[in-house]
Amino acid sequence: MEKDMKPLLEKAEVLIEALPYIQRFNRRIIIIKYGGSAMMSDELKKDVIEDAVLLKLVGFKPIIVHGGGKEISRWVAKAGMEPRFVNGLRVTDEATMEIVEMVLNKVNKDLVRMVEQLGVKAVGISGKDGGLLTVKKKYSDGQDIGFVGDITHVDPKILYDLLDADFLPIVCPIGMDEDYNSYNINADDAACEIAEAVNASKLAFLTDIEGVYKDYNDPSTLISEMTIDEAKALIENKNVNGGMIPKLNNCIDAIENGVSRVHIMDGRIPHCLLLEIFTNKGIGTAFLSSSEPRYYKGE
Repeated sequence: MEKDMKPLLEKAEVLIEALPYIQRFNRRIIIIKYGGSAMMSDELKKDVIEDAVLLKLVGFKPIIVHGGGKEISRWVAKAGMEPRFVNGLRVTDEATMEIVEMVLNKVNKDLVRMVEQLGVKAVGISGKDGGLLTVKKKYSDGQDIGFVGDITHVDPKILYDLLDADFLPIVCPIGMDEDYNSYNINADDAACEIAEAVNASKLAFLTDIEGVYKDYNDPSTLISEMTIDEAKALIENKNVNGGMIPKLNNCIDAIENGVSRVHIMDGRIPHCLLLEIFTNKGIGTAFLSSSEPRYYKGE
């Protein structure tokens, strides 16, 4: 009997460990930036959507902001065009922009369908809806890269309306400029700006890396929690590789503009959102302001 009870007790302990996090963030907004390899696997996609639905059902107010870069590249190639990038940014001419919008809207509605299959009402929108994301043309080192936008304004009213009506909003990163032209937006940037505009308590980036390392060549040096001052020091001391710098800058910017905690985690790990948000140690890296309490107690 005692042996049979052990797995049940372990499950109870997991739930109790999650309790303070559920209490603290009940009815708070959490932004989930969903992208990377986790979007390409049906099983991982299912895990992410299950996590988001569970967060909603235990009292969080999740908003999903998704990318779709790999799927866009696949469709651009199908159309007989060559995907081009400048400094990591997709060159988006008029023909490419049509494909980008088509693919992102398809991804968006697929995610809506998956959420609704789990019994939660979802609404998929782009940054064009309700004037959510206003942009201006983005240049890369002075180069014109087409219809790629820098966010100049976020009007979160449509998101508040959806949350108040008990929907789970799912946002694809397309915005308009003041002349109503459509622009592709970096999904990390969109998630960060939206998180700041709605004063989110959490911003979670699902990526293809475990988190941030003290030594980026040594995966055993994963940092569970760090302040933005520590993040700035990593950048200044060149202790992070080039690809991580934009993500760290997004984390720093979000914290400095009112987001309580930002998480970078490996979206390839099943149920990574729950593991990072509801356990003391977590599995990724959590960023916090200097005044925020640390949760990770160590081993």
